[in-house]
Amino acid sequence: MKRQRLLGYVFIAPNLIGMMIFMLIPALFSFYLMFTDWVFASGESPHFIGLDNFKMMVRDDLFAVSVKNTLLVLIPVPISIILGFLIAVMLNNRVYLQKTLRAFFFAPYFTSGIAIAFVWMVLFQPANGPINAFLRSVGIAEPPKWFASPDTAMYAVLIMMIAGGIGYNMIIYLAALQEISPEQLEAAKIDGATFGQLLRLIILPLVSPTTLFLMITGCIGSIKGFGMIYAITQGGPANSTTVFSIFAYKKAFNFYEMGYASAVSWSMFLLILGISLIQWAGQKKWVHY
Repeated sequence: MKRQRLLGYVFIAPNLIGMMIFMLIPALFSFYLMFTDWVFASGESPHFIGLDNFKMMVRDDLFAVSVKNTLLVLIPVPISIILGFLIAVMLNNRVYLQKTLRAFFFAPYFTSGIAIAFVWMVLFQPANGPINAFLRSVGIAEPPKWFASPDTAMYAVLIMMIAGGIGYNMIIYLAALQEISPEQLEAAKIDGATFGQLLRLIILPLVSPTTLFLMITGCIGSIKGFGMIYAITQGGPANSTTVFSIFAYKKAFNFYEMGYASAVSWSMFLLILGISLIQWAGQKKWVHY
């Protein structure tokens, strides 16, 4: 028994060591740094300043902008979940080219996020992009400039995030739908239940744990979102797409304000924790296990 337990520790040791080196230790160091004024490029040692970094955040207009933009990027989460669920319900039945359609919707999820970002850059290109070309063809003489304008850049980001989340949500819902007993649905149909009643009274309650999982992971992923937004806009134009993660990144690696960046990162963690706890508390009312 001891030998088997030791063998188990040997197998998990690489992941455990990697987690400690690349996650736990940096997180603890960051926790210490958020109470200091350490500027990495200065060559000076960190100086303890208490909660001054958080006081700076309250007075920082750009931080307020990043908070607003971070809350905005939560909007695609429920939209992509609803669309993913509806597509999953459709593809759970026998439809023409069922497997091809599943692969089509899921393909963006396992494709490089940076590659997808550049595809969206082409689609939203103001002068010659396909989206604006279509808008001109239907009579809109001056279509939006999308990523090139502070007024529309965030809308383009939200559309990109909605489209990017549908495939993953769909495949998770498909797995949940296939666990529902066909006999249960057939019995409801025999009793005269319509499709809408099946959806509302049977299917939605049975997949509610999956919905909770997707809501929590979707919110976490949106708040942490960095790569695709940074690849396209770098937080611009005019900081219109600067979110928590980009704001923290710029403070850390553009201005080398490691103490302030650490405080911003821990604020992002607290936001994620708060939203997750709210969802977890609310699940008692609508999640059926």
